[in-house]
Amino acid sequence: QVQLVESGGGLVQAGGSLGLSCAASGRTFSSYVMGWFRQAPGKEREFVAHINWSGSSTDYADSVKGRFTISKDNAENTVYLQMNSLKPEDTAVYYCAATRTTLRITTEGAYDYWGQGTQVTVSS
Repeated sequence: QVQLVESGGGLVQAGGSLGLSCAASGRTFSSYVMGWFRQAPGKEREFVAHINWSGSSTDYADSVKGRFTISKDNAENTVYLQMNSLKPEDTAVYYCAATRTTLRITTEGAYDYWGQGTQVTVSS
């Protein structure tokens, strides 16, 4: 069982930066693939980024590539999402998620554990 708690959301102006954290419980955190997803009002939840168990492999949605960076600290049981050059269209509730599978990990169905979400609002 893994419990995930996100933090770091808030209000930021377009062009600004924000960092999200996701603290995980459980002794096997290092064996999980960790993902970030987001859901904007009236839209479906979408993939943002994921990172493999060792932190050596990452992938990003095209919409955030070059602006967002996902990282993982297994010693601290924490995954991060650094968001730069934010745009109003990045406004959403951001969720972190965990899975042990390596299949279809850009889809929310692949993930077993989810945090409660943290709101990110980007003003124009």
